[in-house]
Amino acid sequence: MKRIEVEERTILIGLAGSHGYGLNRPESDFDYRGVFIAPKRYYLGFDRIEQKDTGWDEPGMFPFLDSNKDTVIYELKKILQLLAGANPNVLELLWLRNYPVLTTVGQKLINHKQLFLSKKVKHTYSGYAFAQIKKMETHRKWLLNPPQKKPLPSDFGIEDEVPLIKDELNAFLEYLYLLIRGRIEFLEEAEHLYRLLTADIDFKGVLKQYSLPDETLEYTQKLTNSRKDFIRLLQKSQTYQVALREWKAYLSWQENRNPVRAEMERKSGFDLKHGMHCIRLLRSGLEILQKGEVIVDRRIAGDADNLKAILQGVYSYEQVMKMAEELVAEMETAYEQSNLAHKPDLEQINELCMELVEMQGW
Repeated sequence: MKRIEVEERTILIGLAGSHGYGLNRPESDFDYRGVFIAPKRYYLGFDRIEQKDTGWDEPGMFPFLDSNKDTVIYELKKILQLLAGANPNVLELLWLRNYPVLTTVGQKLINHKQLFLSKKVKHTYSGYAFAQIKKMETHRKWLLNPPQKKPLPSDFGIEDEVPLIKDELNAFLEYLYLLIRGRIEFLEEAEHLYRLLTADIDFKGVLKQYSLPDETLEYTQKLTNSRKDFIRLLQKSQTYQVALREWKAYLSWQENRNPVRAEMERKSGFDLKHGMHCIRLLRSGLEILQKGEVIVDRRIAGDADNLKAILQGVYSYEQVMKMAEELVAEMETAYEQSNLAHKPDLEQINELCMELVEMQGW
């Protein structure tokens, strides 16, 4: 859809990112997030759209979005799915303080924001925080012990064989995931494991990212009726692909680093921005479990100065990791004591979706 078409049917736009958190600096970008309701053909016809995240150089209604690359406006059905899944980046949109665009329909959505709060926030907020830790640890490893050369198949014991290509690896790992999931689906004693496998966690992605450990090779061979030499080649190829992916990521990181951020990383020994966002996410998740609300503006939460101190390198890597560890433990306790429902009421959300679409009209 053209920018003007999206903006004509936009029900709200909020100022998110560092400005929303109250952590912005003079050079901070403006991050805008919004919601629009697609026209009739997208609901009743074959056309599909989930979001508008490019094309802000086209003619539009809202000058503040002109050429802004940090703008995403979600279609209603897409954002309701993300909200129901307790997506941290989207959930905060309904608790912002600054809405440059807000219609009656958008206000109705905000009025129902409590519908989307559930105990799922423990998993999503800690999951997003761990993703920040993963990036932080990767960058720290590159800072302290940078890779010296591009990996070769021979480095992983693949001499006379051709390593499995990425598509072959992914196809087999997809099959392995489905096979395991199918085998435990109807076993009552494995109900918890099945729930885990079918949860929001991307286990297929995990399988693709980490190579099969030695102790599972024989079992995997029997489970899939595969040749032993194939399973061994699979493991070697996985390890090679992971190393190759990391090498490419390292080169991209070196090439695209912000010079100021790179200097701060060099001095502190870790990525300060990832460290700050990790702590912010864990504190926000904890607040939701304890208070039943999303406090986006960290000045209101009372920890804006503390988060800025992390960004300025006041805390060491070890101190930030200790903060994260303590917050995870607090979240475990808060999860057990929280009055929030275990999951949102999807029927109510579905009703709200229909009401909002009817209010907007075709």
